[in-house]
Formats: sequence, structure tokens, C-alpha cells
Amino acid sequence: MFHPLSVYVGLRYVRARSHTFFVSFITWASLVGVGVGVASLIVILSVMNGFEGELRDRLLSLSAQVRVTAAATTPAGSQAGPGVADWRNAARIVQGAAGVEGVAPYAELQALAVRRPEMLPVLLRGIDPRAAGSVTELAHAITQGHLADLTPGSGRIIVGEVIAERLGLAPGDSLTVLVPTVDVGGAPAPKLREFTVAGTFEVGLPDHDATLVFAHLADVRALAPQGAASEGLRVRVHDVLAAAAVAARLRALLPGSFEVSDWTQDNANYFRAIRIEKTMMSLILLLIVAVAAFNIVAMLVMVVTDKRTDIAIVRTLGASPWRVMGIFITQGLVIGWLGVALGVVLGLALALHVDTIVPFLQRTFRFQILDAEVYYNTAIPAEVHWRNIVAIALAALLLTTLATLYPAIRAARTAPAEALRYE
Repeated sequence: MFHPLSVYVGLRYVRARSHTFFVSFITWASLVGVGVGVASLIVILSVMNGFEGELRDRLLSLSAQVRVTAAATTPAGSQAGPGVADWRNAARIVQGAAGVEGVAPYAELQALAVRRPEMLPVLLRGIDPRAAGSVTELAHAITQGHLADLTPGSGRIIVGEVIAERLGLAPGDSLTVLVPTVDVGGAPAPKLREFTVAGTFEVGLPDHDATLVFAHLADVRALAPQGAASEGLRVRVHDVLAAAAVAARLRALLPGSFEVSDWTQDNANYFRAIRIEKTMMSLILLLIVAVAAFNIVAMLVMVVTDKRTDIAIVRTLGASPWRVMGIFITQGLVIGWLGVALGVVLGLALALHVDTIVPFLQRTFRFQILDAEVYYNTAIPAEVHWRNIVAIALAALLLTTLATLYPAIRAARTAPAEALRYE
């Protein structure tokens, strides 16, 4: 099909200036359309990758990358959970596993933060500040106070910025924490404790800033009724994207009395929603390339009609239908692939400089894309994934290649006698 003569003639048709204005216009519109579609796909997916990475970093700022907790039931079916010796042995096993950077115990307790006249539901999390394996990110997120202020028996806590704002808290203020419990007779018997606010933190995620309260592990264990606190081990891994593999490794190493989960399971809904949005956005933007491909079809059909005499002459000189097809497929591919190359270059240029282009547009046209009063993050992040670039380019090349088939087949079926009858 792609005989050197077919390729040569096809390239001549691309460079020829004898086309009508309308054919030339459609040719350029097709090339620009393919380029704009490819560039839009690259930029939008890169920005969505950037927001996904930003969300992942914020979610993992205070969430466990891998968690080890007590199983609901032991393999034998008893309700007895692991003892202190079991937890210590589990911590040694986890610390020695491949890919693990650090491990630390924690305890979580559902409670109410009370400061008249307000009351907020919070998650009281007990940590050991000396175990850097699970609290490194918290140290970076603290806006007031110090992590070292959390000492055993001190009754000090670090609260999220949103909690502090809603309850009017500042370092040094007191806050009552109420743990709803029931006595042996089933009557409500809440436990209360007065804590002192030692500091605040902010990670830019409402799920953390508006619900989390940190205290020392010993203080949370002392406040929690028997069996009310959720205890376990928080595991920090070397590569956060390999957390699922590390979790699978730990499941094989630990006894059946423990359960292991990772951040991809804990936040599956967030990333599933992003994946669906990226898929739908890709399909929508791919329609731009599809429209440009239809323009290539229209342009080639008009060229075939215009070149019927040339086709007939070539056929009478002995060219096979396949060689005729090669002429117009070459012409269409050159236009389509030039558009794809233009789109890839333009898309990469925009995606790699989003952090410069967006502020320039906002200053020039005096508008804010992400309002600081609504969004925690006002910057537009972008992450270029080469896998996405290759997939976009291949999809566009496939569409433009398919667009050349019908006009090429129509040209190959041109009857020489019919085309030359009135010449």
C-alpha cells in the first residue's frame, strides 16, 4: 500500500497549492483541531493528576499509610483481642518487614468537644510523639505550639484549626472532652475530662482540620472506657505508592488475630471518584479530536473528487487500487500526525508551565480561578505523566488513521473509464 510512488504523490498533494480555498481551509481546520484536542487532553489530565497528587498528600498528611488493627474475631472465633505481648511482637515483625520506615502505636476514640455554648463531634487520637514513624507529618502541620508539649498525664491536646475557630480556642484555653458511655445497667454514664489546648494544626483538608484532636497515647487510654478505644499500629513506608504491596506483605507475616489495611483502601471512594472524572473528561475532550478527524474525512473526499482525472491516469498507467489508497492515506496521515505532534508540543509546553501561566492570566485579566475564601488551595498544580501522553497521542493517531480509510477506499474504487469520459 505504502509504495514509494504513493508516498511521493501523497506528499505532493499535501504541499500542492492548487486546492480550492474551502479545501485548504478544512485542511488547516483539521490540523488545528487535532492539535487543540490533543493539547487540551494533555493539559486537563496533567492538572487533574496534580489535584489528585495534592489530595493524596493532604489525605496522607495525618492518615496512616498502613494500619495494623486487631481483627474483629480471632481465627478460632473468640472475641479476645491481642494482648500487650502480642502487640509488641507485631510491632517487631512490622518494623523488620521490607519497605517499612517506621511504626508507632495509636488509639482513637469518638468523643464530643464541649466549650459552652458549642459542642462538636471529634476524633480524639492518642499518639506517642517520640515515635516519629507516624507523626512526622503532624510536626510539619502544627501552626501553634509544639508536638513535644504532648506528654503523659499532662492533659494537653492539639486541635485542628477549624475546631479552634468554631470553639474560639487558643493555646492555653481549656476544653472539655466528653466520651459517651453506658454503665452495666445500660444507663448513660459519660466520662468527662478537662484538657488544655497546647497548639493547633492545619493540613488544608476538612476531614482532618474539623474533626481531629491529638493527645498523648497514655491520656487517651486513661480516658477511654474498657474496649471503647480503637487501638493499633500506624506504619510509615518508604514509598507511599507501594503501600498496598507492603500491606500484603504484612498480612502474610502477622498472625490471623491482626488486620492490615492501607491508605488506598481507607480512601478508595476519593480516588475512585477522581478516576471516573478523569475518564469522562478524557472521553469528552477526545470528541474534539474526533470532530477534527471527521474534517479530515470531508477534506479527503473533496480532494478525491477533485483528483478523479489524476486517479484515472495513474490507474491506466498500471497503478493498483492499493497504491491509489496509499496516496490518500499518506495525505491524511501527514495532516493528522502533524496535528498530533503540534498538540503534544503545545500541551507539554502549557502543562509544564501551568504554575507560571495561570498567575499571569489572573493578574492580566484580574480574576481568581480558585477563590481563597472557598478553596484551601488556590494554586493550579500539574503533574505530567508520560504514560498519559503516550496514550493520548496513540488514541489521536488511531482516530486520524481511521479517518483516512473511507476516502482512500473511495479513491481506489474510481473507474478510469468513467472518470475520463468527459475529459
